[in-house]
Amino acid sequence: MTTTATTPESGPILVGGRGALSDAILEALNTGRPPTNHAVAVLAADPWGEDLQLALYLLYELHYRGFAGVGDDREWDPDLLRLRQAMETRFLHALRTELADAPRSVEEAFAPLLVEPVDLTDSVSHLLETQGELWQLREYAALRSLYHLKEADPHIWVVPRLTGRAKAAMVAIEYDEFGAGRAADIHAQLFADLMDDLGLDHTYGRYLDRAPAPLLATVNLMSLFGLHRALRGALVGHFACVEVTSSPGSRRMAKAMRRCGAGPAAERFYTEHVEADAVHEQVVRREVIGGLLADEPHLEPDVAFGCAATVLLEDRLGAHVREAWENGHSALRTRLSAEP
Repeated sequence: MTTTATTPESGPILVGGRGALSDAILEALNTGRPPTNHAVAVLAADPWGEDLQLALYLLYELHYRGFAGVGDDREWDPDLLRLRQAMETRFLHALRTELADAPRSVEEAFAPLLVEPVDLTDSVSHLLETQGELWQLREYAALRSLYHLKEADPHIWVVPRLTGRAKAAMVAIEYDEFGAGRAADIHAQLFADLMDDLGLDHTYGRYLDRAPAPLLATVNLMSLFGLHRALRGALVGHFACVEVTSSPGSRRMAKAMRRCGAGPAAERFYTEHVEADAVHEQVVRREVIGGLLADEPHLEPDVAFGCAATVLLEDRLGAHVREAWENGHSALRTRLSAEP
């Protein structure tokens, strides 16, 4: 049986490039031809920079919803995949170099996350809770929309790579993330509702062109871990880290939304996560991680690495946001339009 590759008429719109790598990817996607950049060019790129992170994001997005006017068959284009592999190697090397001294056991990696820090000075959610303004909440939502409008999608890739306790627990948590069978309660939909309350455009991928490299890196990390079976332990570590840290941060964000009068849907997104993720945290640590390591104990350093990489990139993003706001700048690449 022969199938014909489709070219979607609708979907996310391709954005402008930010350097040689992303320009090459965009040209390849727009023309249908192989990318012109040789993989050697990747070695000269900043692994944390705008160019490489956007290029990776564009290629990863082919595995989600693709782009308007780009054929579905480009998802598995061997030339694009070869270039992506070179960029992934560069990104992973940078992560492992930064985390050379990070814990390699699950207990050491997660212990600091199980206790609320006494000093919340560096916390963006604490800043928003105590002194944030509506324009900052809008910027933060626009930033986070690149993940939250596909919330839980990267993590579902790990399910066929798990067995027994870990698989059952992971599916149970994901069932909640996808609304427990109710479309209106899918967490991605709840975030779209939040964006409506804040006067933002909830179109999928709408704010990609405004998203800086530190934000792109946090989303790329999930896709990197999710698309590689060899990194299944790291994806579980990432997922567990998100669930463990979500509830306290969501509580602060709910207060920020309430204090600024952002609206009931904006507040609901975070109140929903306070209770749900407090439960998920217990399940993911005991059953997902516990089950995985009972089956594959050699993956413990990978689980710890996934947790440490998540903390590292979230800290980098938080520092970017705080520095921008403290200096009176937008945390986005270009400011949003006027307040709603």
